[in-house]
Order: sequence, then structure tokens, then C-alpha cells
Amino acid sequence: MRPADCATMAELRAEIDRIDATIVALLAERSRYIDRASEIKPGLGLPARIEDRVEDVVAKVSARAMAEGLDPELVEDLWRRLINWSIRREENVMGPDG
Repeated sequence: MRPADCATMAELRAEIDRIDATIVALLAERSRYIDRASEIKPGLGLPARIEDRVEDVVAKVSARAMAEGLDPELVEDLWRRLINWSIRREENVMGPDG
């Protein structure tokens, strides 16, 4: 259902809840890829934090936000937090110097 098709707050809330569930499922999927990265990186001699990769990811999501009409600053803030959480998750497996 498109936002313009929602006639009641109940319909709007149901759609927001549906989207939130999808976002949580996608974040869980993303975290499984982070977990796999923490298994692969040590064998390649890579650290948890790769600054060029961080900036590449942020640039990509910011550009995507602009293309979707979403505030790129909001998306950058959210993704930097997500990336930092992901790096801490990798470091829990690899160690802080991993």
C-alpha cells in the first residue's frame, strides 16, 4: 500500500510496522555477513576497521539516500553508528588488533 492510499492512522501504523519488521530482518541479515567477515579477515591479514571501506559504504548510502529523497545526513549518521557497531562485533571475534 502506498502512503497516499492509507485512509486511517491504523493503516499508516500497520504499514510502518511492516516496514520496521523488514528493516530489522535486513539488519539481522547484514549482521550475519559481518560475522562471516570476522571469520575471513584474519586469514587475509585484514583489520576489523578498514577506513577506506567505511568511507566507501557511507558515500554509497548517502548517495542512495539523496536519490530516494531522504536526508543524506540522517543516513550517514545512522550508517556510521551501524558501521561502528559492526566493527565492534568483528573485534569481539578477531580481537581489537585483529
